[in-house]
Amino acid sequence: MFEITKGKLEKPVKVCLYAPEGIGKTTFAAQFPEPVFIDTEGGSAHVDVNRLPQPTSWTMLLEEIQHIKSRPDLCKTLVIDTVDWADQLCCQHICAAAGVKSIEDFGYGKGYVMETEEFARMLHLLDDVIDAGINVVLCAHSMVRKFEQPDEFGSYDRYELKVGTKTGARAAALIKEWCDMLLFANYKTIVVKDSNNKAKATGGQRIMYTSHHPAWDAKNRFNLPEQLPFEYAQIAHCIPANTANIEVAPAAEIENKSEEPMQETSIHISDAVPKKLADLMQKDGITLEVLQNTIAYVGIFPAGTPFSSYTPDFIDYIVSDWAKFLTRVNEYKQSIPF
Repeated sequence: MFEITKGKLEKPVKVCLYAPEGIGKTTFAAQFPEPVFIDTEGGSAHVDVNRLPQPTSWTMLLEEIQHIKSRPDLCKTLVIDTVDWADQLCCQHICAAAGVKSIEDFGYGKGYVMETEEFARMLHLLDDVIDAGINVVLCAHSMVRKFEQPDEFGSYDRYELKVGTKTGARAAALIKEWCDMLLFANYKTIVVKDSNNKAKATGGQRIMYTSHHPAWDAKNRFNLPEQLPFEYAQIAHCIPANTANIEVAPAAEIENKSEEPMQETSIHISDAVPKKLADLMQKDGITLEVLQNTIAYVGIFPAGTPFSSYTPDFIDYIVSDWAKFLTRVNEYKQSIPF
């Protein structure tokens, strides 16, 4: 019933690199195999790389990830540079949908829960990119935060991801759990005393840390040394250079997973349904009733919720991940007793 496999599995790598501004994150990421950048902050302008249009909304960002997922022939590495600027798009998206000005206006940490859920949605989509045979690199800025261990007295400063910077936010924790390799890069500074016994900083060598330390978060699953020069060559052996050798499904199968193809039929769709969604429903023979019942089956909205209650962003979500929604439609249909 279940096949047991043994040994290492070669698959694309999920990398998160965070560091202070100006250290060379973009240049580092550009050395991964055949990268395509989603440049959220416009920092790749002076680097010779392939890039998608700079996303101006969270929905556009997810649609660009979806585009790479559906076209695995376009690149071998997808780079989001930077994920903390993507976090800003995420918060703007949540606030716009709710008609509030700030993520804190929801009260009692509810906004940060919604932010975490949106980030989880993005990471699930990036997992699909990995399944399509493409490496994923998330670049982020670092920040210094005062940290207090529950079982110790006193506090100290440590470097953290500049994502979800408020206490109730969990987006950074999700990213750290999700990635195979969490790398922290910084300038190594040595403090010496001069002849007058005054402290003086020197050095400035760029260093990459690969393991956890009280002063920063880092991890890797490749038995790397704890400290390396900040050079791509130091981790190149961990990154699949030729993802074409990794067995992945053809593009059509990636889009439709294992669901059966739906027959094209002519159905009437209410004028209240936006054209971009109506066209997809018409193409795959999805009536408004089936659409609403599937949404209720998944548990997003309760049964009987009128279409007018669906937010524009929710409709954009369905459109941008239509293949996955078709899978849900099949699950709903199979759950109906005959």
